[in-house]
Amino acid sequence: MKTSEKHIAQTFLQEQLVPCQNLDLMTTALTHPSYAQESNLISNNQRLEFLGDAVLSFVVAEYLYTHYPQQAEGELTKIRARVVCEPALSKVARQLNLGKYLLLGKGEEKSGGRNRQSILADAVEAVIGAVYLDQGYEAARDFILEYLEEDIQKTEAGDHYDYKSRLQELVQGKYRDNVSYSILEETGPAHDRTFVAGVFYQDRLLATGKGHSKKEAQQNAASKVLNDKQLLKTIISEKLNG
Repeated sequence: MKTSEKHIAQTFLQEQLVPCQNLDLMTTALTHPSYAQESNLISNNQRLEFLGDAVLSFVVAEYLYTHYPQQAEGELTKIRARVVCEPALSKVARQLNLGKYLLLGKGEEKSGGRNRQSILADAVEAVIGAVYLDQGYEAARDFILEYLEEDIQKTEAGDHYDYKSRLQELVQGKYRDNVSYSILEETGPAHDRTFVAGVFYQDRLLATGKGHSKKEAQQNAASKVLNDKQLLKTIISEKLNG
């Protein structure tokens, strides 16, 4: 590899604070096949892309499995598919200003390759592969979640069934009173809080739910009420204090 190629990789690592020390690996991660072909290089970023895709998919799957225990397999699969995709990864690439550092062939350069969604997404996966090989799984996971955790949470919140709205519709359809929510407990460090929410009706605690956000905890509490057929029947059929 040329000194200039390694210099680009070094600049990328320093400016974007990417956790990787192996310059050869990162240079390869930034090398598009068009550049490798024009420069007669043996390696390009496709093999690292393959590895990074697998690591990324596993990290997101593990996060979903751990943080959303009430979600069914089918829903988790849908959420992962919406996070591990070209639009989401190209967004990460733009956050990293990755297009600026890519090694592209002249033709790809002229045709706007630095801004092409597919090229940017592939490069992100290659960078993840390089971080994994150089620093290990935990560093790769932290790097991935730094850029994708918020998207995962927003996607899950938008995709899962809105238990709060459904419970509200059922109760308001019968009475003027409605359920209310309160955060009963907060634990854990600031970067990884766990909330316990309670759902109340006529001052009676119906159920509690845990989550890594207040909204998630409230949704889980509402879900428990909706899944308790006897309790739900009591709420919509007769006043609890009557």
